Amino acid sequence: MPPAGLAILIGAGPNTGTGIARILSHPSHGNLALAILARSPDTLSSTAANLARTAPGSVIETFPSDTSPKSLSETFAAIRAHKSFDGLKLRAAVYNVKHAQVKNFMTETHHEFVDSLTTYVGGAMAFAQESLKLLFEHHGEQGLVETKGEMKGTIIFTGTLGAMRSNARFASYGAGRAGVRQLSQSIGKEFSEKGVHVVHVIANGGIVDDNEGEDVIIGKKIKAESVGKTYLWLIEQEPDLWTSELDIRPALEKY
Repeated sequence: MPPAGLAILIGAGPNTGTGIARILSHPSHGNLALAILARSPDTLSSTAANLARTAPGSVIETFPSDTSPKSLSETFAAIRAHKSFDGLKLRAAVYNVKHAQVKNFMTETHHEFVDSLTTYVGGAMAFAQESLKLLFEHHGEQGLVETKGEMKGTIIFTGTLGAMRSNARFASYGAGRAGVRQLSQSIGKEFSEKGVHVVHVIANGGIVDDNEGEDVIIGKKIKAESVGKTYLWLIEQEPDLWTSELDIRPALEKY
């Protein structure tokens, strides 16, 4: 069965990113051709090898990239030109970047604080812009009214509880997480009528790529594949009902 479309995932680490990638790309689930992005070539190689074993038949290509505008622009150009994605339209883009800085506030420099925001919030902004450009390139710029309800695709930002409340020594982390949450809301309000579904997900709790461990069975940790299934559910939502923000956690996580 040929892929049903294209998905782009930045942040393809060994737990959450791998679980999302497996579900979106697996022919029995999302069946989307997948471009996975990460800063480390070693991370990409490891994730690709894992998916080759656990998602046989999937179309997956890897692209080294950080969150800078230059790197993302070059990577999206490479995705456009890749033969594996010929004829496929973008359906989903997932920003799943992990970025944390924990420091005593009085020892954190202005440069460190701003650099953290540039890497995480600026990266989310650049990734969203590149994703929107590709969505409009593939689907046109007409809105839902003109197209009789044809949606273009979904952009998902993986966040944490830090987007809602911060803690001591988490100044730049909290500011960054809250910033991406607000960015998601702004983009969603601007482009919803154009058929672009934008979601911010607050993932609160440990996430592991393990379907049978005791921690996931008793609800202490989240299965990475459960995150992937939730994201696929979001991607498949139709314009009559769109989730704009979602809070996910395992049963035993305190809140």
